Amino acid sequence: MLVADAFPAAALAELGALGVEVAYRPELTADALGDALAGVAVLVVRSTEVRAPAIARGEALALIVRAGAGVNTIDVAAASGRGVLVANCPGKNAVAVAELAVGLLVALDRRIPDNVTAARAGRWDKKTFAEARGLYGRRLGVAGFGAIGRAVAERARAFGMNVTVWSRGLDADGAARAGVERAEGFDALCACDALSLHLPATKDTKGILDARRVALLPAGALLVNTARAELWDEDAVVAAARAGRIRVAADVLRGEPAAGRGPLASELAGAEGVYLTHHIGASTEQAQEAIAAEAVRLVAEFARTGEVRGGVVNLKKRSRAAATLVVRHLDRVGVLAEVLGVLREAGLNVQEMENHLFEGESPRTAVARIALEAAPPEETLAAIRARGEVILHAEVYR
Repeated sequence: MLVADAFPAAALAELGALGVEVAYRPELTADALGDALAGVAVLVVRSTEVRAPAIARGEALALIVRAGAGVNTIDVAAASGRGVLVANCPGKNAVAVAELAVGLLVALDRRIPDNVTAARAGRWDKKTFAEARGLYGRRLGVAGFGAIGRAVAERARAFGMNVTVWSRGLDADGAARAGVERAEGFDALCACDALSLHLPATKDTKGILDARRVALLPAGALLVNTARAELWDEDAVVAAARAGRIRVAADVLRGEPAAGRGPLASELAGAEGVYLTHHIGASTEQAQEAIAAEAVRLVAEFARTGEVRGGVVNLKKRSRAAATLVVRHLDRVGVLAEVLGVLREAGLNVQEMENHLFEGESPRTAVARIALEAAPPEETLAAIRARGEVILHAEVYR
């Protein structure tokens, strides 16, 4: 396996203890990744992009693990096209990102970075910097209610803020249990005193905070984005900040440098009333240790079973099967092969299949569930049942 990003030494040792050969090459770039994938079955990355050409060159590649919450740096479609599993580690960095998001809210309200900058420049300006509203009693809109959104809401409520959430997966009962109000639409969040973005970057969320919605933010609103730069119209946000209408904090920005260090050219960085951090939301020791532990768990499960039950993002939740063939049979060599042969002769495509043994040893029996693209005709079912010496029962469910 290949680890192509910085990874904790203890976690590397755990991977080595699995009995697999581990190549640790954190210096690899996206362009060089393809050359390094020869013979590699498992790839672990954090921020390194995994593009289609690299995936195509990984002839032995079976699993890509993103040691992080999203998979936007991986060409998931290309991986699916080659039958490569893609897994991530969602929720493990939730506390770290939530801490930064709430810290940025406080920093915006109290203008903490500006205080520090003025003091370091030898300038005392208590009159200006004393003009803060405070967070207590104000309303925070939270866009997205996954692990990070929930953690932000929990911490904001501890500050005495009222929290309104917009999430397609949140119903009234779930909102009541979480102690938040449920917004009917994204526009409703834009009326809040503060707005924090915690949505994944998808075709449905790209540009969700567009120029029209930026204009809906009330004067003096605080806007925080620790999720994805694609979620907002950055030009509209910059214009609103420069006009003094809103104050903005971002941990992500359009076209941010790929390297850990280097020059920064950004309209956001130069705008008055905007605070930028360096995409450090998940960069705490606690978060990295939790993410690394989850990545090791995923690799260990794959090494042991050849599959990954948790964290895989590119397997269908449900197949398009038109029918399920259930076959109870004796647990003998070749029985299922014969059943599959009959299905093949009938031109029936198998989409999913599982086989489970019953308790008991005499005789050993099992039940197979075979999801089919089309329902088998009666003659096909009869051909399977004809093997009565090993087939106990066969039935189709639609």
